[in-house]
Amino acid sequence: MATKGKGTKVQAESEFQKLLGEVGTASIPKSGDVVKGIVLTVAKNEIRVDIPGYKTGVVRGPELFNESAEFGHLDAGQEVEATVIDLENENGDIELSFRFAGHRKAWDTMRALKNSGEPIPVMIIEANKGGLMVRAGNILGFLPVSQLSPEHYPRVAGGEKQKILEKLKTFVGKTMTAKVLDASERDEKLILSEKALWEEEQKNVLAKYAVGNNVEGDVTAVTDFGAFVKFDSLEGLVHISEIAWQRIDHPRDLVKIGDHVKAEIIGIQGAKIFLSMKKLTDDPWKRVAANYNVGSMVEGKILKANPFGFFVELDPEIHGLAHISELSNTPIKDPLEVAKVGDTLQWRIISIEPDNHRLGLSLKTPSEDTEEKKPEPEAEAAPAEGAPAA
Repeated sequence: MATKGKGTKVQAESEFQKLLGEVGTASIPKSGDVVKGIVLTVAKNEIRVDIPGYKTGVVRGPELFNESAEFGHLDAGQEVEATVIDLENENGDIELSFRFAGHRKAWDTMRALKNSGEPIPVMIIEANKGGLMVRAGNILGFLPVSQLSPEHYPRVAGGEKQKILEKLKTFVGKTMTAKVLDASERDEKLILSEKALWEEEQKNVLAKYAVGNNVEGDVTAVTDFGAFVKFDSLEGLVHISEIAWQRIDHPRDLVKIGDHVKAEIIGIQGAKIFLSMKKLTDDPWKRVAANYNVGSMVEGKILKANPFGFFVELDPEIHGLAHISELSNTPIKDPLEVAKVGDTLQWRIISIEPDNHRLGLSLKTPSEDTEEKKPEPEAEAAPAEGAPAA
């Protein structure tokens, strides 16, 4: 009986030690581990945390600062997560850090926002030629110029980098709403987009519009390639070629910021809208044959000189081209050898193509052309000797 009792006791102790070993191994953290605990006390520069089943930890000094707002306001009794940085400090406590745990949580939040597409506010803290440095939560991120919404995109003539930078600097200190495009904790890379959010909003409103619809709105920006028009919270581009039927050098010649205009939707590509102002006006080239004829002489003012000739205004709506070969009967290398911009001359119409909106002009006179193109008369043969006269 004694032997049996001793064996039972040894077996029980062995199982207890095994269980204790398993529990002990599982509950002893290692440096770098994230552990959960209960806040015991909160002081200005120190927070004490109870790690259940092990001992007390302490978070102090710079390890209190973190990238997650979760640790900003703690009270006794709250459950928290912290990273182990030392298993035993000079007081025998576990040295913990909110900084690393907060860093991880902050990046977890950014990854979740990327997946959900939920917009977040970002604070602009710095500008460079490539875009804006922002703070999203407590993480630094980047908002590229290409990812700004049309409202904030720096539309600078000629794309001068210094002027773009000056425009971007005006946003420092302001808050924008953006979406997370990329969140990589390993690479410490957070890329955001205001444009993606704008495009989503654009698509929702755009659903009620189609090509051919007429709209009206206000000019919000004028660039060398066209004008932007805002209507019904949307924004479309009127390309320089769609502003008027006649040729213009710059959109600002006909429109300015704040102008209220009407236009027709001529294209929709994703969230991009293309408009035409000229389509809502009569095409003057349909009536060109009633006012102009090939061979007739007209008065026209030189608007612009190019190496290949002059652009000439016949009336406010009809412009023609005088090719360099039609400016003189003798070869010239530069149209300015014949006339200058602003001169008003008499021109002869040599071609009209209404469908292509083209009208050709010439400074050569009909007599010069005739003499140039008229074949030389053949000499009459003298009658043969003895032959009867004609």
